[in-house]
Amino acid sequence: TMLSRFCLNLTLRRSYSNYIRNGFKGTVGSTPLIKLNKLSEETGCVIAVKAENLNPGGSVKDRAALYLIKDAEEKGLIRPGGTVVEGTAGNTGIGLAHMCNALGYKCVIFMPDTQSKEKIDALRVLGAEVFPVPAVPFDNPNNYNHQARRFSETLSNAIWTNQFDNTANRQAHVETTGPEIWEQTEGQVSAVTFSTGTGGTLAGVGMFLKSKNENIKVVLADPQGSVLYNWFSKGKLERSEGTSITEGIGQGRVTQNLQGAPVDYAILVPDTDVVRMTFYLLHEEGFFVGASSGLNVAAAVKVATDLGPGHTVVTCLCDSGQRSYARLFNREW
Repeated sequence: TMLSRFCLNLTLRRSYSNYIRNGFKGTVGSTPLIKLNKLSEETGCVIAVKAENLNPGGSVKDRAALYLIKDAEEKGLIRPGGTVVEGTAGNTGIGLAHMCNALGYKCVIFMPDTQSKEKIDALRVLGAEVFPVPAVPFDNPNNYNHQARRFSETLSNAIWTNQFDNTANRQAHVETTGPEIWEQTEGQVSAVTFSTGTGGTLAGVGMFLKSKNENIKVVLADPQGSVLYNWFSKGKLERSEGTSITEGIGQGRVTQNLQGAPVDYAILVPDTDVVRMTFYLLHEEGFFVGASSGLNVAAAVKVATDLGPGHTVVTCLCDSGQRSYARLFNREW
């Protein structure tokens, strides 16, 4: 019909507006918000995911990478040809390595040697210098973050981007992810839930959405072995029982990015639910994503169940399953 053709043309115009984007950094963000049909039908809610795996560097961390470098440039902390140093469990490093190539910087990454081989290999292919170091707690001076900071201090024209405690990370989500969710749901979002590593996504999205409607629920989703569930539930920095197959999420402390985040409550997602949902997303919804995405969607289903039918719950797909290929999707492992 004439009306359906008009609607299709309108949709196409929206989809292709600003179609020519400005280089790599201009491609970060503005990701689709996708309804998960089967899970939405089962819960009676709209369960929707921001497809952050479609960012140009392949993960939600491209947003933080862009804003961490942008912040340093605006403050005059780095000049052309300088070096960007970070301590990262993977995706932030990959985002920074891409961004450094695009903007003409060198990239040095310190990471725990517990991370998947794909992430280390990817960083080296992208041209980053990578130092895998033993995984030790944050209060140990040899923690990978402290080693990154010390290394940056030995160089001239270099910055340590400090993703955990530099609130430029959070600001990326205040200025981009939060407004995108608000606009894409036409203000109808009832709740958001995210797992946290640095806390930037949860805090930034939560702060923006609460400024638009204080009744929107902001729910922290936590894997086993992290302290955040107990911190937000009981006020105690105690790790929950067990360890987790997930990478890059969970935390042993409250970061500066998470300080003051408007979290309504936290939920603990056991690994059994994480693995089940990650494979469900692949086999039932068609999305090949990593374990942190499985945790996020499992949490969204729990939040939807808590709220009851008729609500809209938003989370994100953090990255592709390709980065978990040797572990989560490896039958031998």
